[in-house]
Amino acid sequence: MYSVVAYQVASAINIKTSKQQLPWQLLFQDSDELYYKSSNNQFVYIFQYGMVCFFNMTSAEIEMALKEITPFCSHYFSEKLSDSVQVFVKSGILKVQFDSVILPSLDQEMIRLVMLNASQSVALNRYSEITEELLIETNKHTLYLEEKGKLDISGHKLKRFIGKVLNIKNKISENLYIFDSPDITWENEALNRLNLDLKRSFDLKDRYRLIHDRIEIIKENLELFKDIMDHKESSLLEWIIIILIVIEVLDLFVVKFFT
Repeated sequence: MYSVVAYQVASAINIKTSKQQLPWQLLFQDSDELYYKSSNNQFVYIFQYGMVCFFNMTSAEIEMALKEITPFCSHYFSEKLSDSVQVFVKSGILKVQFDSVILPSLDQEMIRLVMLNASQSVALNRYSEITEELLIETNKHTLYLEEKGKLDISGHKLKRFIGKVLNIKNKISENLYIFDSPDITWENEALNRLNLDLKRSFDLKDRYRLIHDRIEIIKENLELFKDIMDHKESSLLEWIIIILIVIEVLDLFVVKFFT
């Protein structure tokens, strides 16, 4: 039995610098990922969005590897989200179960797919927590609007909140490719089947849609808040203009009356 363990260790990892300085054997790379063989039947998978995944490594070995990676991390997390899956090897069998995977051999590309999907699962957990917190905060403002008939947030804070939501949405779009299949699966039926089964097992697509739906709800609420605030500012401007006109008329009246 072998273990795959994925950790969200930071908000981002510098892939270019990591590639230049990490000592392991590089098996695959692109602008967002580095897939290494660290030792015999041991692998490390690093993702730009702060994920690191380990295959067949002890806790002590993982700690040593994280120390190697930490200098390239932005906003390293002291408390790490994690997920794990057990991998078994049985000749002639390729099967994905609830919390384990059976592979016909220790094929490095099959292992990579397991590590990729486990990492995506942890990333979804993190974004699920973030969007849930944003939705709770949004609901507080809508409840106040319902009870008081006005907003309890200033224009500056609303703009910052909108920026925060948009940044989260952009990060999810950039970093999670739930609906895309890696190039290695295009011409290999076994790898393609394994990838699809892993996505189903981790429930990646439904969890992604839930996060996407939450963001859309938050965006709709924020657009409504912005419209209300724009209307309020427009009404204030109209009153200022009216008052200035009244003052001007009174001024003309006073000048005519006393001259």
